Amino acid sequence: MKKIRIPVMLLLALALTLGLAAASYAQKGMGMGMGMNLTPEQAGQMFDLRQKFMNDTVDLRKQMAMKRAEMAALWKAENPDQNQIQAKQKEMNALREQMQERSLAFRLQARKIAPQGFMGGMGRGCGMGPGGGMGPGGGMGGPGLLWGAGGQGRSWV
Repeated sequence: MKKIRIPVMLLLALALTLGLAAASYAQKGMGMGMGMNLTPEQAGQMFDLRQKFMNDTVDLRKQMAMKRAEMAALWKAENPDQNQIQAKQKEMNALREQMQERSLAFRLQARKIAPQGFMGGMGRGCGMGPGGGMGPGGGMGGPGLLWGAGGQGRSWV
């Protein structure tokens, strides 16, 4: 009977700890407005701005995902062709640069909405987009309001 109680008690303690951690994390806020004191109007404007950014960059993010898949296929070849890989890397870099330019424009617009509160990359969220983006962080470029990385594997922007 004692042998059963110890694992059950450990499991309950773990569940309680995780529950408290999740509740504490939820109170701090995730995504939009994390680290910011936004008015309801500002929060709405930031949401709309982020949504516009996501809509405006959907094709670019799709192209980036396709280029990553193409690059992976090039590397999987028995004898990878250096010239093809370098050419594909240049294509990926051009797309990444476009995403960074759009991300910069987003950040500048966001500062206009909340000049004293915008930290330029608030998201430390769960990641968005396929895989880890172009680096770690779970995002394929985009603003750092809710999700992962701005095409570089940092926090989206």
